[in-house]
Amino acid sequence: MKIVYYSASGNTEKMANLIAEGIANGGKNAEVINVSNANADIFDNEEIVILGCPAMGDEVLEENEFEPFIEEISSKISGKKVALFGSYGWGDGQWMRDWQERMESLGCTLIDDGLIIQYEPEDNSSECIELGMTIAKA
Repeated sequence: MKIVYYSASGNTEKMANLIAEGIANGGKNAEVINVSNANADIFDNEEIVILGCPAMGDEVLEENEFEPFIEEISSKISGKKVALFGSYGWGDGQWMRDWQERMESLGCTLIDDGLIIQYEPEDNSSECIELGMTIAKA
């Protein structure tokens, strides 16, 4: 499995690593990849797409690297299962609700509600690990 993420402050990267730990606890392996090192073919041979991005600006996805990556894979992920996650510092999670709807409109099936954690995942690390275990069973 591959987890592709964008992280400005390091919080979403911490979430990605904790989710990978949960996947390992579930008996599978996950590779954690920064979106700057990912290409449009990364999920071609994967049944599950795991994506992480924090809320940016007015509760939107990061626009310079992550948004173009989503555009690149959008025509290739129909029929796949998707897990979404990210951190935020303000707002109420609208970016995640919009992102979930977008992925469903591309033909994806959500594995779980998108996991959002305010600021650092320290107090919520069990939520990240649990999501990883859920992904491993999907």
